[in-house]
Amino acid sequence: MTPSATAPRLILAGFLHETNTFGPRKADYAAFEDGGGWPRLCDGADILTTMRGVNVGICGFIEEAEARGWSLCPIQWCAASPSAPVTRDAFERIAGRIVEGIRAAGPADGVYLDLHGAMVAEHLDDGEGELLARVRAVIGTETPLVVSLDLHGNVTPKMVAMADALLGYRTYPHVDMAETGRRAARYVARRLSGAPDAKAFRQVPFLVPIAWQATSVAPNKDLYARLPALEARGASTASLMMGFPAADFADCGPSILVYAPTRALADTLADELLAEVVAAESRFAGKIHAPEEGVRLAMARAETASRPIVIADTQDNPGAGGESDTTGMLRALVACGARDSALGLICDPAAAAQAHRAGVGATLRLALGGKSGIAGDRPFEADFVVETLSDGAFLATGPYYQGARMRLGASACLRIDGVRVVVTSSKAQLADQSMLRFVGIDPMRQDIIVVKSSVHFRADFEPIAEAILDCAAPGPMLADPAALPFKRLRKGLRLSPNGPAFG
Repeated sequence: MTPSATAPRLILAGFLHETNTFGPRKADYAAFEDGGGWPRLCDGADILTTMRGVNVGICGFIEEAEARGWSLCPIQWCAASPSAPVTRDAFERIAGRIVEGIRAAGPADGVYLDLHGAMVAEHLDDGEGELLARVRAVIGTETPLVVSLDLHGNVTPKMVAMADALLGYRTYPHVDMAETGRRAARYVARRLSGAPDAKAFRQVPFLVPIAWQATSVAPNKDLYARLPALEARGASTASLMMGFPAADFADCGPSILVYAPTRALADTLADELLAEVVAAESRFAGKIHAPEEGVRLAMARAETASRPIVIADTQDNPGAGGESDTTGMLRALVACGARDSALGLICDPAAAAQAHRAGVGATLRLALGGKSGIAGDRPFEADFVVETLSDGAFLATGPYYQGARMRLGASACLRIDGVRVVVTSSKAQLADQSMLRFVGIDPMRQDIIVVKSSVHFRADFEPIAEAILDCAAPGPMLADPAALPFKRLRKGLRLSPNGPAFG
């Protein structure tokens, strides 16, 4: 593709999925059509309106590009909730639409892709690497290809080779997704005005549990503060990727990307950052409680607290491949006699439908949740009172989902004793206070709030929380990656900080 002679013309597209290869359910094409808490699949010019004001990479890229007067040619954008691998059908249909759309778009000055970086498909370990290779085959070697990635991307050598630059989010919770898109646009502007940068790519020798990857606390708070410092020393852009530690393939894990005008500078800065990450290895740790232990501790703290105690049900995080339907934490709340407590989300379309048929005020006998076949989990059978009903449509207002229009389907607030449960027909990570309020639960009036999330909830709940606890009830995203049944990692990779080595 040859550059235009007028205002730069940029092609843009997006295809995001974070793959837990141990998850119970694959992402089919319908999952991308639905979005799973993110905007639904959209094509062409609709991207320019649908994505406006939403905290996603392509939104920020569009804003920056429009401010620069660039001409934009959007192809397709879609995302699905994290899950087991993407089906062959879904990958080929979406990748095919993007690649053929780029081919049909004709000459362009550059291509921007909004990707995740940890996509595995049924037939491909490296979903993004394959997509980038197909795009590169269409646009040639001279057209810049710039990509924004989730901080949890499992970056591969093929991804690095195919793209001019890969830029990762710098916050977890990801409150800078749109900002990363803006950074990508600024890098495109740099690339259009000069020669390509040298690349330095380093893989970190250990996996980091996602519960300890938050960038608001040590050690990541300090490590991510180093990235602007590297750029002040001459890097064009630098990224520290935490990786997604539930993908069983050779390139799973954290990595470092540095782009700079010279090979020597890129290598020097990448090696320095790698040394700092390795030196911080033992600090990627924290306390995980058993369910009833965590609830009892929360109840004791709540006696003197003026704000809620928030518990992360980290192993059933739908943002990491969970189905958002396990019942271990619900059992613990009821068994411990918790009062003024709320839990969400339990995704159980059948239970939600029963609640809607029965109506507000009814008492129902339900076998709630526990339907995803997780070892050690089962439905929770009890009598529930239907307190409120909703169609599941509302606007998210917190820093993570900001601007996203949620569509959780038929939903209800069910109460058992002192515990309220948000039941929905579609799954989404509970990372926004609006995901309680839409069924009438006021977060500030709760003693205990249990969220099916690992870290993203902190963006909206940390400011109102008296304390945050992490609990490990049965679920598909094990808190300790060393406990996962890996078979295909690269030899010598430590399965957790200072943990056993694979192979």
